[in-house]
Amino acid sequence: MSEIITEYRNDNTKDIDLLPTIDIVHKMNEEDKIVARAVEYEAEKIAKAIDIISKQFLLGGHLIYFGAGTSGRLGILDASECPPTFSVEPDMVQGVIAGGYDAMRFAVEGAEDNYEAGYEDAKILTDKDVAVVISASGNPKYLLGVLAYAEEVGCKTIGITCNSEGKIVDEVGTLICVEVGPEVIAGSSRLKAGTAQKMILNMLSTGSMIKIGKTYENFMIDLKATNEKLKDRSIRIVSEIAGVNISTAFKTLRNCNWKIKPAIVSIVKNISIEEAEVELRRCCGVLRRVLGDNK
Repeated sequence: MSEIITEYRNDNTKDIDLLPTIDIVHKMNEEDKIVARAVEYEAEKIAKAIDIISKQFLLGGHLIYFGAGTSGRLGILDASECPPTFSVEPDMVQGVIAGGYDAMRFAVEGAEDNYEAGYEDAKILTDKDVAVVISASGNPKYLLGVLAYAEEVGCKTIGITCNSEGKIVDEVGTLICVEVGPEVIAGSSRLKAGTAQKMILNMLSTGSMIKIGKTYENFMIDLKATNEKLKDRSIRIVSEIAGVNISTAFKTLRNCNWKIKPAIVSIVKNISIEEAEVELRRCCGVLRRVLGDNK
């Protein structure tokens, strides 16, 4: 069997075990610089994927990541950050890892090779959802099982890989292939490949949330103020957008259970919190629509 690109040896790091520590750091940093450029080459595909996800969100669908090993863990990480950042329900963005919960901490033998498990795990999908399969090599049978079920139910599919010859390539609806080249340590795809995947997942979740109105300018207007740091951030956001002092922003936020959007609407339109909530519902929660020419 021919060697896949994610297993190639990197000529630039063959002597890495002989180098002083500072040179190891420099070598790794040099390789990491390749990642951002490789991701940039796939910008149009990433944008297409964001548009697909945001459209399905507006239809009531979910974004569900599937992966094995590092790729699965990265999907779960991205999904877990969405509720506190954008105040979405925990099931709106989900991460599923081959081998189940234990695989988050320990390697589960043969999990990525289990087609049937992938097919079973994918049974949470509907035709409103988007399944994103993540794999450096693009070859896990687990993901082929996921894609098989997704096709059966008419679910949109997106693939993130670093290998243009991977088995998922011809099975996904939209392919994002970021060829970062051989790893610093041969086959250790938690390095450049993992970094590339994390960058893309950031773009997919954040970009789709922006598209459905979860931000105003570059402010996180739907964050959950669950601690002092986030309360302070909320106050500054309301103060900035509504054009009021910190004291007014604080009092308004306190009166609406620390919800940023109702606080802003109440101040800018000079209406009650209850009326602000109605206005937001009327505009599907999109702050720009509510404020109109007022801002």
